[in-house]
Amino acid sequence: MKKLLIATAASALMAGAVQAEEVKIGVLIGFTGPIESLAPAMAAGAEMALKELSDSGKFLDGSTLVPVRADTTCGDSAAGTAAAERLITADQVKGIMGADCSGVTGAILQNVARPNGMVMISPSATSPALTTAEDDGLFFRTAPSDAREGEVMADILVEKGVKSIALTYTNNDYGKGLAESIAAAFTAKGGTVTINTAHEDGKADYSAEVAALASAGGDILVVAGYLDQGGKGIIQASLDTGAFSTFGLPGGMIGDSLPTAIGEGLTGSYGQIAGSDSEGAKKYEEMAAAAGFDGTSAYSPESYDAAALIALAMQAAKSSNPADYKGKIMEIANGPGEKIYPGELAKGLELLAAGTAIDYEGATAVTLIGPGESAGRYRQIEIKDGKNETVGFR
Repeated sequence: MKKLLIATAASALMAGAVQAEEVKIGVLIGFTGPIESLAPAMAAGAEMALKELSDSGKFLDGSTLVPVRADTTCGDSAAGTAAAERLITADQVKGIMGADCSGVTGAILQNVARPNGMVMISPSATSPALTTAEDDGLFFRTAPSDAREGEVMADILVEKGVKSIALTYTNNDYGKGLAESIAAAFTAKGGTVTINTAHEDGKADYSAEVAALASAGGDILVVAGYLDQGGKGIIQASLDTGAFSTFGLPGGMIGDSLPTAIGEGLTGSYGQIAGSDSEGAKKYEEMAAAAGFDGTSAYSPESYDAAALIALAMQAAKSSNPADYKGKIMEIANGPGEKIYPGELAKGLELLAAGTAIDYEGATAVTLIGPGESAGRYRQIEIKDGKNETVGFR
């Protein structure tokens, strides 16, 4: 009898060991390209969440979470698609934190994620076109749509007494959608858009584009571009020629690298980026600082939340299969249930394992609306003494 009990116990332990697995999660963002200066803190945020979950020993019967990085380049849809395919076929990831920029995200969703039934949660793809994209219930985002950002920017412009704007945007889905949103919202509030024109990334000379913008005129130049590419070039050329001295800076233009590159010429410019003043945001910033990176960096908190939602949904479904856990993501994000903040992911795992509902607040006060996108808050930014300063939240 004693031998039988020992054998039974050993069998139970072996069964538990078999259940544990190595669960790989793709971290798919633009480590090169027009927002590459943002990528390190985004990746660090996602990987900090996965480490917190994995180190708890409470994820899926002791399974471990392993991040696998891949580069979208942000701008090259073919490269981003190939990177996503490698994550699924070669690395065999069970979920993707990403992609980042809207155009490449849309391409990956349609060409890779849907055919393979793979869940994606983007921390930074903000194009309104993604709201209505066919996604088979696989695509979510922790950053709000640019439809909302256009309204926020228009409110800020009007409050600052701006009557007319020249508007330029990076020539892709993100830039076009954001520019349309800003123009529509500002016009609805009585403002005038003197010109709304695209620019290409990667050019050495933007004098022709700036000449056209200057000819149209405006109280301020709004640049719906990328801080490490064409948007920066437009601003520098504008300052060099005296065409404009103050700039409106939507999300893709907010990051420490821009004021560092431009210098004092950017002082007095302003804009906004997805961000929260929630209880979780403060905790996340403290955790990031302890880990050696800037938790206020654009889309870093959203990356932590995207990775955490994937793993917590797996726990709720008791499965790392995307087909099983995709239906749990909205439930985890919106509750009702016990609120879970950064640093409390182990608690979330325990509650879910016990069958208790949670409401994941995370670093950005996560609430997902409609087809799985963030309701969103915005951090209002002003450039002072060559640095981004937060002056409020909306």
